[in-house]
Amino acid sequence: MAKRGGFPGGGMPGNMNNLLKQAQRMQRQMEESQKELETKEFTAKAGGGAVEATVLGSKELKAIKISPEAVDPDDVEMLQDLIVAAVNEAIKQAEDANAEAMNKMTGGLGGGLSF
Repeated sequence: MAKRGGFPGGGMPGNMNNLLKQAQRMQRQMEESQKELETKEFTAKAGGGAVEATVLGSKELKAIKISPEAVDPDDVEMLQDLIVAAVNEAIKQAEDANAEAMNKMTGGLGGGLSF
């Protein structure tokens, strides 16, 4: 009498082996895509271009450019707000690109995972 639930010969069936190989290939592709995204630059502007922020895909702030016209000693608060807005928009672009890349890799089955 054969054992229930086991595989003949004790090994994995061909389909399971193929599935494992596909998962490993997908993992390598995701890692490569993630490395590529980490070095990509995302730039956003605020205040009609008065402030420009550049963020890497790793969400590291790379550069801030401030036009001299945006520097008003009597209104430092506005400049601070423009910097925050530009940085946040650049980070959002990086996050959106990351999510799009993961959706392409997983066929939309990522479940909202953030990498």
